[in-house]
Amino acid sequence: MAAPPRPDSVALLDRFVAALLARGVVTEAEIAEQVARTDAASPEIGARMVARAWTDPAYRELLLRDGSAAAEAAGVSMAGMPPLGVLEDTDRVHHLVVCTLCSCYPRAVLGYPPHWYKSSAYRARAVRDPRGVLAEWGTVLPDHVELRVVDSTADYRWMVLPQRPAGTEGWDAARLASIVTRDALVGVALPKAG
Repeated sequence: MAAPPRPDSVALLDRFVAALLARGVVTEAEIAEQVARTDAASPEIGARMVARAWTDPAYRELLLRDGSAAAEAAGVSMAGMPPLGVLEDTDRVHHLVVCTLCSCYPRAVLGYPPHWYKSSAYRARAVRDPRGVLAEWGTVLPDHVELRVVDSTADYRWMVLPQRPAGTEGWDAARLASIVTRDALVGVALPKAG
């Protein structure tokens, strides 16, 4: 039985890659390395960065000052990636990340964006009714907490440094990372100790 025909987009990509290889723009090894790096990216990386920031004041300072450098310090290559900014949640401010135009997302530290993050409904409502969006996720903030919606763009990507929950004193970094979800890293949820 013959293999099904390949979609035009795959054939176009194959021709493009062949042209880059033929011109020496990239090597097979560089392509394989990038594919491996992309496949390895996941929210667990961002969660480990947050847990480290919660337990290491110097790393926390670096994370807030230069997210890309903090990712590199955590072993994540940021080569060719837009700068990473990190937004710190406090008792008075909570951040919600959205890409109003498409699905700009810090893939190097969070992996692929979830389907809802890319949806036009989320993108529009996160700007128009952010508290309503959060409530649908079960995240209800006190009235005194300012909710800041931050636009992730092709030029600058954002991640949230959520507040460390009470009751996690004495936890090691691995246990702390286990409560930091992808949703907390973009601000639709909060980490919970229990």
